[in-house]
Amino acid sequence: MKRRTITAALLAGAAAISLALTGCVAGEGAAGSTTAATASGTGTVTKGGTLNIDYATYNPLSLVIKQEGWLEAALKKQGITVNWVQSTGSNKANAALLAGAIDVGSTAGSAALLARANGSPIQAIDIFSQPEWSALVVGPKSTITSVKQLKGKQIAATKGTDPYFFLIQALAANGMKPSDVTIQNLQHADGWAALQNGSVDAWAGLDPIMANAQQSGAKLIYRNVGFNTYGFLDATQSFIKTEPDVAQTVVNTYEYARAWALKHPTQTEQILATAASIPLPVATTVISQRTNLNVSNVPGPAQLKVLKTVGPLFVQTGDVANQGLINTALKTLLNPTFAKKADPSVIGK
Repeated sequence: MKRRTITAALLAGAAAISLALTGCVAGEGAAGSTTAATASGTGTVTKGGTLNIDYATYNPLSLVIKQEGWLEAALKKQGITVNWVQSTGSNKANAALLAGAIDVGSTAGSAALLARANGSPIQAIDIFSQPEWSALVVGPKSTITSVKQLKGKQIAATKGTDPYFFLIQALAANGMKPSDVTIQNLQHADGWAALQNGSVDAWAGLDPIMANAQQSGAKLIYRNVGFNTYGFLDATQSFIKTEPDVAQTVVNTYEYARAWALKHPTQTEQILATAASIPLPVATTVISQRTNLNVSNVPGPAQLKVLKTVGPLFVQTGDVANQGLINTALKTLLNPTFAKKADPSVIGK
C-alpha cells in the first residue's frame, strides 16, 4: 500500500505557522508535530499504509513480537497496519523481499549475502541471533557416522539457506566437493520427510525441525557452530529510504523483544513450541542450547568475518558468477545505522 511520508522540515514549517496563528511562544506547547517527526532521528514521519514483515520459526524474536503485538501498538499512532507473512526458509524470505511482498525479512547471513551478490536490493539492519541452527542429520537406523561416509550419497538441502552452505563447508572441511555427493534441493520440512522415507541418506537440517527430528531418533553426525552465519533482519533499500522511521521502529521493537526473551526464556520457549507445533522440550533445546540471543544487534565485523569465509563458496558452487560480485555485496550489505540508534525504551509504553 502506498504510504504518505512527511519530512521534519515540512512539519517544522507547519508548526511555525501554527505558533504564529495561536500566539504561542517557544516552549509553550511547542512539542507537537516537529517532535514526533524527529523522535526516531530520521526526520521523517510515515502516515498510513501497511508494513509487510515476516515471521519464521527459525527467528524466535519474530514470533514473540507477533504474539505480543508490540509492533502494532508502536505503529498505530501513525495509522500503519502490520501484515505478518510467514517465511519457511531464508530462500523464501529472499524471494519475498525481491518481489516486494515484504519490507523486512529474516534470513541467515549467508542467504542475505547470496541475494545481495545476485542483485537483490536488500541490507541487513539488525542481527536477531547467533544460532547453531544447522547440522548434518541421518536417520535413526543409519550406519553413517561421519561426513566422509557421505561420499556418493543423496543429501537433502535447501539451496540458498544456511543449511545448504553448512553442507558445502562441512564437505570442504573433510576434503570433499559438492560433486562427491548428490544434493536434492528440497525445502527444510521436505528434506526431513525425505530422510524419513529413505529418499535421501542425509539431510542438512534446520531448527526447530531438526531438534524435533532428534526427538524421533534422528542423529546429528556433524556440528560446527562456526559454520552458521548469524540471523539477519533484512530490509529492502526502497523501504529503508522512504520509511526510515518505520525501519527504526522495527529495530527498536526487535531490541525490546530481545531483552524480553532473555528475561523470559520459558515464555519464549512456549511461544516457539506453539508457533512451530513442536513439544515444549524441543523448543527448550532450540532456545536454551542452540540460540544465542545475547549477541550484539549491530551488523558489523563479526558478521563480515564469517561471510568472507562463505562468500567464495558461492562462486565455487556456481551460485554467484564471480568473486567481484561477492566483494561488492560485502561492502554494501550491512547497514548498522538503525541498530546503533536502537531504543527499546520507546516500545511497550
